[in-house]
Amino acid sequence: MYIMALNCGSSSLKYQIFDADTKKSIIGGTVEKIGSDDSFITQKYPDGQKQRKDTPMKNHDEALNVVLFMLREASIDLNEIVGVGHRVVMGGDKFSSSVEVTDDVIATINSLVPLAPLHNPAALLGINTAKQVLPNARHVVVFDSAFHQTMPEKSFRYAVPNAWYTELGVRRYGFHGTSHLYVSKRAAKLLGKPANQCNIITMHIGSGASATAIRGGVSVDTSMGMTPTVGLPMGTRCGDLDVSVVTYVMERLGLSAQQILTHLNKKSGLLGITGKYDDRRDVLANCDTDEMCRLGVEMEVQNVKKYIGSYMAELGHTDAIVFTAGVGENNPILREQFCAGLEELGIKLDAEKNNSAVAFKGAGETEISATDSRVRVFMIPTNEELVIVEDTIAILNGTYNPNHLEMAYSFA
Repeated sequence: MYIMALNCGSSSLKYQIFDADTKKSIIGGTVEKIGSDDSFITQKYPDGQKQRKDTPMKNHDEALNVVLFMLREASIDLNEIVGVGHRVVMGGDKFSSSVEVTDDVIATINSLVPLAPLHNPAALLGINTAKQVLPNARHVVVFDSAFHQTMPEKSFRYAVPNAWYTELGVRRYGFHGTSHLYVSKRAAKLLGKPANQCNIITMHIGSGASATAIRGGVSVDTSMGMTPTVGLPMGTRCGDLDVSVVTYVMERLGLSAQQILTHLNKKSGLLGITGKYDDRRDVLANCDTDEMCRLGVEMEVQNVKKYIGSYMAELGHTDAIVFTAGVGENNPILREQFCAGLEELGIKLDAEKNNSAVAFKGAGETEISATDSRVRVFMIPTNEELVIVEDTIAILNGTYNPNHLEMAYSFA
């Protein structure tokens, strides 16, 4: 039997097929540029081979049908797909755990579209399409924001009129929760302590980036807010920003609300600073010759340090810091800069361990801190799909526990 992990973006679709017994990934792929004439699918096999198929896909319905065609060609019996786990970015304060898809669940996700207009509509398309093309499978939703619903009110509330919160839902929700959950469980394992006895700072740094303070195994604060725009500067997102900047620029340039959101989400961050690059590899490669690339790195490093320091103050005692996601797993230069000068806080890297901890070169979970570092530092490759699959299997089997500290995850 198989479990499918499905992640639908506005113009993309990512999928993986897992063996339900071994929980090992068998095959997966990505559909890109849905809605364009030049859309294509790339299917990846366990031996590293890739197969690309260029075909116009007008919508997610056509895309998922192409996916199923490719899976059949790879000898996957679609009748053996017994469950589909859907990643949904925004569950608001309505969902603090994964749930099986029902009409009420779909209606609630739809009601949250105003809070996540770029993400939830695509997820709903994926859910509805998957239910049609895989009617015999049971469908489960895993929310990116669920892990952070343990935050205390003092962390998730904004200092704005109370009615904005009670009537409009204006508050911090947090994202990347599935990743923060996975790596925090793995860090607890590496620390040799139960998760509920660990204080950990997890740094998910990829194209999108977020930091989370975890006390006793649960999220108590996180850098992203009501949307994924704020917090750390990212590839194309601005991160923390004085809100008056928004109204000032809108008035001066005559921008609409949608136009300013596009600037803040798609044209800011490293791309906005450098004017050229949103990929850290390109930015670092040009630091010696491009002043704006150098500035972009300096700004990102400073902001990462600020979040580490503030979360250490909030936690009181920190057992470990974890770096994960594309940059966190693969960029020892930036990891070294993120931690440089933090020795007084008990953070000290081992240069050799750090330089060798590169996930795309085959490195797995690695402790990169020096032996005399009071706070241990880890590079842990994230595995959000495994969380989705295990939640889906547990819900199908009736063994799911919405309290993740009591959930019997294989990776914990």
